[in-house]
Amino acid sequence: MHQFLKSVGFSALTEIEEQDRLLKDVLLHYDYKKVVETEDGHLFAEISKEFAPDIGIAICGEYDRENLFRMEYYYPYFRSSQVTSYEQIGIERHLRTTSFAVACDDIRVGTTVIFYLTNTAEYLEAAARKIPPRRTSSVALSAQADNGSILLPVIKDQKTKKTDVKKLEQRNSLFAAAQKGDEEAIESLTMEDIDAYSMISRRIQHEDVYTIVDSYLIPYGLECDLYNIMGDITDVNTVRNTLSGETVIQLGLNCNDIPLDVCINEKDLMGEPAVGRRFKGIVWLQGSVLFE
Repeated sequence: MHQFLKSVGFSALTEIEEQDRLLKDVLLHYDYKKVVETEDGHLFAEISKEFAPDIGIAICGEYDRENLFRMEYYYPYFRSSQVTSYEQIGIERHLRTTSFAVACDDIRVGTTVIFYLTNTAEYLEAAARKIPPRRTSSVALSAQADNGSILLPVIKDQKTKKTDVKKLEQRNSLFAAAQKGDEEAIESLTMEDIDAYSMISRRIQHEDVYTIVDSYLIPYGLECDLYNIMGDITDVNTVRNTLSGETVIQLGLNCNDIPLDVCINEKDLMGEPAVGRRFKGIVWLQGSVLFE
């Protein structure tokens, strides 16, 4: 049973028989189906059905010689409608299934972001046609939250906001230069980290950590595509799963200056979401890559 089924409105799905009925419904009444011939001559199929706007279940597998579909794996998805970044990427296949992980070097995070690829059939089609993805590609990130809570925002005046934006732009420029081997940029980033550590050590003695740190995106646990995130809420949308009737909340976030859409089951969210407040939670990061 997939851990994040509850994130798309299937929290009551606990028995294998219920899961099998759900997957059968997807196969019989799908909204999207794409079949591609892979490089080794197999017919890979990606079949999905929506149960709320941009939310659903995807099934992947192969057709055998008798034209019978054999499921390899399934996963819940939440698709983002906005381009998150345009950065250098690398794509690697998972060992056990015909699924892929994407590594994206986004300077706004300062580290490599790894996510689960949701448009696998498009990637396999591009690979079979010998059209590799561009080293720098458009990426649309989304996430499903296992749990989450709403925090109040950190109050900032306009002067502070403008200063933060300027500092972020300068830091991004330094990261870009450091990636190219600029020693002065590397030294400047090192000094910034030392100053930040000193500031946090001083303020943490009499302030709450969430008044000092207002946004982050850091790896969580052993899975490479799980993250602990916190970001400012820029949009709130409530939808209902048409099959289960459960309510799913879709949040638009600004996380480390990265636009990110997150969905979470209403039962797993603590607090009342609203634009201007902050969301904090554990998420499974997904995304699609534009292949040309």
